[in-house]
Amino acid sequence: MSVLKAIQAFFQKNMAAEPVAAPAPTHGHDPVQVAACALLLELAHADDEFTDDERAHIEEVLERHFALSPEMSRELIALADRERRASVDLYQFTSLITTNYDEGQRMVLAEIMWRVVYADGELEKHESYLMRKLSTLLELRPGYLAEARRRATGTGES
Repeated sequence: MSVLKAIQAFFQKNMAAEPVAAPAPTHGHDPVQVAACALLLELAHADDEFTDDERAHIEEVLERHFALSPEMSRELIALADRERRASVDLYQFTSLITTNYDEGQRMVLAEIMWRVVYADGELEKHESYLMRKLSTLLELRPGYLAEARRRATGTGES
């Protein structure tokens, strides 16, 4: 077999486009919850500082939106952080969310993400870029990101 044919065979075997399937729940947590939490953590770490305010906000969001106890919320954060650190990119998380969340749920998630960004009181350049990137990956319509930001900050700015 020629080198070229071997390379083609490898890519055909290993890179075949298959639908993204949800992994099995880990430690009792829904994989979609892990994915959403991983995105929130990615935003919280975007400025290279994970503040107590950001952590408290994420814990509160997880408890309220997923009906988790404080202990389960902290466990989900630890699990999602491990998954986030082990991931090569954010697509594995966003694709799971776009497959399982309708547009309204993704819009709520965008608003929550903006609240995480602003939890430390500042908008860093990289955070703004990451929000635009996530908006695209989450397949939010144009203008939805600005609307989510307005709702999260309670202002008319976009």
